[in-house]
Amino acid sequence: MKQDTAIQVLVIEDDVRIAEINRRFVERVDGYQVVGVATNETEAKEHLAILHPDLVLLDVYFPDMDGFELLQYIHQYHDNTDVIMITAAKEVRAVKSAVRSGVFDYIVKPVMFDRFQETLLRYRAFRKRLDALMKENPKVDQQAIDELMQSIEPKSLDGADRANFPKGIDKLTLEKVQSVLDQHQAGLTAEQMSQKIGCSRTTARRYLEYLVAQDQVQADLSYGVVGRPERIYRPVQRT
Repeated sequence: MKQDTAIQVLVIEDDVRIAEINRRFVERVDGYQVVGVATNETEAKEHLAILHPDLVLLDVYFPDMDGFELLQYIHQYHDNTDVIMITAAKEVRAVKSAVRSGVFDYIVKPVMFDRFQETLLRYRAFRKRLDALMKENPKVDQQAIDELMQSIEPKSLDGADRANFPKGIDKLTLEKVQSVLDQHQAGLTAEQMSQKIGCSRTTARRYLEYLVAQDQVQADLSYGVVGRPERIYRPVQRT
């Protein structure tokens, strides 16, 4: 990363809709710029060779390649590029392989912007500290190493990080809403969601609209025979 320039990001994701969400998320964080989007192996390798990004957002599942093979390729031929995995792969084996391969973070879909932002802020702090150390002295003491490693560690989800959620949004309830939506891909109304999770219709609507704002849920109008149209909430399709 060049001094005083934005961190250059390449998004590698075969689902163009998810790729667009990731792009928008990146560009909501100061100090970052998406320089390219690749949806297959050929595009990914071409973009890596031409763009030399600082950071790659990488999925695991692709029709024409394995994300972990591409991760190894990046480490072998583009060792100045870091990787954050953003994937639906929840298997422990996948997480283990990613960690052993040196990814900066592993984020499971559907991605919440607050969680995404927290990772990018940590990465930005890490790169800033690393660049400063390299500029000051090629050799460092233990204290400098400790400070660098601390910039990588995520903050606790308790305390200050709770403030990442707006007032009226609870992490556990939000996860419950997401889980129910994942089980009802055809969509649910706020009333149906309230019955599923045992809350008021108003509360269910608040959480669903929050997910819409986070680009994790899409809302469409359903016109019945009589009465006002209802909003149907569906999870954004992802791979």
